Amino acid sequence: MRSRCHPLFATFLAALLVFAAGFGLAGAPSAAAAAATPVRIMPLGDSITGSPGCWRSLLWNQLQNAGYTDIDFVGTLNAQSCALTHDADNEGHGGFQATATADQNLLPGWLAATLPDIVVMHFGTNDVWSSIAPDTILAAYTKLVGQMRAANPAMKVLVAQIIPINPSSCAECAARTVAFNQRIPAWADGITTAQSPVTVVDQWTGFDTATDTYDGVHPNASGDAKMAARWYPALSALLTPGDPGDPGDPGSGGCSVAFRAVSVWQGGYQGEVTVTNSSSTAAISSWTVTLALPTGSQLTQVWNGTLTGTTVRNAGWNGTVTAGASTTFGFLASTPAAAGTPSVTATCSAS
Repeated sequence: MRSRCHPLFATFLAALLVFAAGFGLAGAPSAAAAAATPVRIMPLGDSITGSPGCWRSLLWNQLQNAGYTDIDFVGTLNAQSCALTHDADNEGHGGFQATATADQNLLPGWLAATLPDIVVMHFGTNDVWSSIAPDTILAAYTKLVGQMRAANPAMKVLVAQIIPINPSSCAECAARTVAFNQRIPAWADGITTAQSPVTVVDQWTGFDTATDTYDGVHPNASGDAKMAARWYPALSALLTPGDPGDPGDPGSGGCSVAFRAVSVWQGGYQGEVTVTNSSSTAAISSWTVTLALPTGSQLTQVWNGTLTGTTVRNAGWNGTVTAGASTTFGFLASTPAAAGTPSVTATCSAS
């Protein structure tokens, strides 16, 4: 038999539920639950991103190992054919063009299904291969970024200067890639905003189709490692580490320093150095780190710092470090093929 509730009691009950919700007693989300929401990251592109796109597995594990654990790779695809276990969700559609994706309005549906906070985009290889003009590709980029911002006004976007391509069937592709990549920084400067920054990530420099791809287009293990190494500093700069680890042994001059091998491959490795202000009361305004590298190792690239020989000085924006706080810089280095995990020591001075 269906019971009936007196109207006055029903009114009282509804008021009680509203009161309880106001105090977090009736299913209102707690601050802890809200804080636990992971940052959602969409890898977006074509087969270089998704088929199988094993740079994603390397990048995922680099982030996890560095303490960036409160993240979620998202996408409507889930190809999992890489050696490393990782969050394989992605939006890397083999054979797709950026222009066709924009023209057919495919992205809004993917965004609605996955709700990303950050998009990591390596897109346009098939457009370049098809001899589509840079202006047309960049117009598609603009439309895609507009769709991202419509879905999330605070969307952070990382856009690659795409890796070189040199397939045997396309003699002009290498030059077309250069011409397209040269246009991307100015385009990004024109579309970036404070709320929704667009950051260019150089995936082209130092990438060799002869040694870093298996067919002149798609990255092999070496190429995957290089791509992950280039994405890492730009992406980690948008994240907050959960546990950045031990700052290392003290050095001289008010700072301590620690080295960590982020990724190692045959003939090279990526390193990360954490510089910590060892004072408990005073800030430092500049720092210098001197690296002692293994025999035969040579620095090839540094980010978040200025390199002279094997000495790295702070960049213009990260020299000031408050008491007890830390900053990081990263680098790529070559090494003899059979060297294994590098043994790097570092000393630090600050003023």
